[in-house]
Amino acid sequence: MAEKNILTLLNEIQEELRVPKGQWNDFGGFHYRSAEDILEAVKPLLYKRDMTLVMTDDAVMMGERHYIKATVTIYHGDQRISVSAYAREAESRPKMDVAQLTGSASSYARKYALNGLLLIDDIKDADTNEYNKQGNGKPKAKAKPVDDDRLPWDMDEDEGE
Repeated sequence: MAEKNILTLLNEIQEELRVPKGQWNDFGGFHYRSAEDILEAVKPLLYKRDMTLVMTDDAVMMGERHYIKATVTIYHGDQRISVSAYAREAESRPKMDVAQLTGSASSYARKYALNGLLLIDDIKDADTNEYNKQGNGKPKAKAKPVDDDRLPWDMDEDEGE
């Protein structure tokens, strides 16, 4: 039997992965999932497929602001797929020192890089009562179809909207 390629294996993980929002934010009054929750759920799926996940952070200066660029890379043999996400360091937060500010930005960026790689959606599901209570259940206007083969960036500003 031929060995599966990394895209097939990643697709299996994306389909099988379930990460409930098991954390509670008292200040904001909402449930959320952390990067640690995602990692705990994905590790057995990676192990079962002989895959490895590595996360790295880089400090990046954009204009006058510091950002943390988190990159999540999944490996299977000599194949790999990477996704990156950025988070800006806050200028200051009460009761947090500089290291904590950087750590907070790192955690945020890592979580969203994991979300991108593993296709985890952090918005409310459209079929839940919670979604409708937020006023998100309103029907959205449909986009007008374009009858030609142009790409969006080849159109005038008022076209395709």
